[in-house]
Amino acid sequence: MDASLFEYELPEELIAQEPVEPRDHSRLMVLNRTTQTIEHRRFYELPEYLQAGDVLVLNDTRVSAWRLQGRKPTGGQAEVFLLHPLADGRWHALVKPGRRLPDGSRVIVGDALEVAIEGRLEGGLRLVRLLSDEPPEQVLPRIGQVPLPPYIHKQLTDPERYQTVYAHQPGSAAAPTAGLHFTPALLERLKAQGVQIVYITLHVSLDTFRPLKTEQVEQHKMHGEWYTITPEAAEAINAARGRIVAVGTTSIRTLESAAIGKRKVQAGSAETHLYITPGYEFKVVDAIITNFHMPRTTMLVLVSTFAGREFVLRAYQEAVRERYRFLSFGDAMLIL
Repeated sequence: MDASLFEYELPEELIAQEPVEPRDHSRLMVLNRTTQTIEHRRFYELPEYLQAGDVLVLNDTRVSAWRLQGRKPTGGQAEVFLLHPLADGRWHALVKPGRRLPDGSRVIVGDALEVAIEGRLEGGLRLVRLLSDEPPEQVLPRIGQVPLPPYIHKQLTDPERYQTVYAHQPGSAAAPTAGLHFTPALLERLKAQGVQIVYITLHVSLDTFRPLKTEQVEQHKMHGEWYTITPEAAEAINAARGRIVAVGTTSIRTLESAAIGKRKVQAGSAETHLYITPGYEFKVVDAIITNFHMPRTTMLVLVSTFAGREFVLRAYQEAVRERYRFLSFGDAMLIL
């Protein structure tokens, strides 16, 4: 399938530069696949569309990445983008200028931290070690920057605003942004009406957001992302009486990667390379909540596979006309 079929005109002024406050006051476009109709609501009205017995599946990953601005010992500028920590104390990272930072070199960040460059990995990744008298959880919030997507040009005053309210498992390079609309109060309302809340984990890599570079959709290669479904989460999902509603493309890919039958998943941890393209038959997910995605991206392909490309692009055209806010800090879509 030609990748150009997943293009649309996105006016730059519709790319949200800051989140809506409160979180659940963002707009919500509701797509009904059966009737092919579109409604315009607010996210806090989500409980009107869910019912007792539904299972709402959320990705509880936490952004652990940090962007560090530093210098080489010779004085030249350098940047280290910490992606996620490893069990041995090192990190996966991107470094600039990569060619001028060979293994064994160091980057000085402020007066409290040095970063030792220790190895090379596939895809341009590097292995680095943090050298400091303070533990990372103390020094990084003080000297690092929250790594917002490149299309957001405004720094956050509160770094927690780029985390979901239920973010718990550190390891992501980016937030699962469909979950940014939830508040603790909204989750309690859903629980009170009998919706079961289930948490799974997929650590988001930067490759998730990279556009399709190939002419044919199917030629694009997905990099691996690590996911975990606990036995308790699998049991709740497999026992669902109502719909299984996945929040975000990361939750969708996790559930479908772990599928062992119709509406059944297997507990465990694994790396997924699942790339959902037209023709894929969903095994677990009945409904989704997602944000509005960039043209020509794997996320737009996934959503179009779920709801139909023509219907989704018609909805996107209407979102542009109605001045919805797009991308990470933008508005949301519920597809039933």
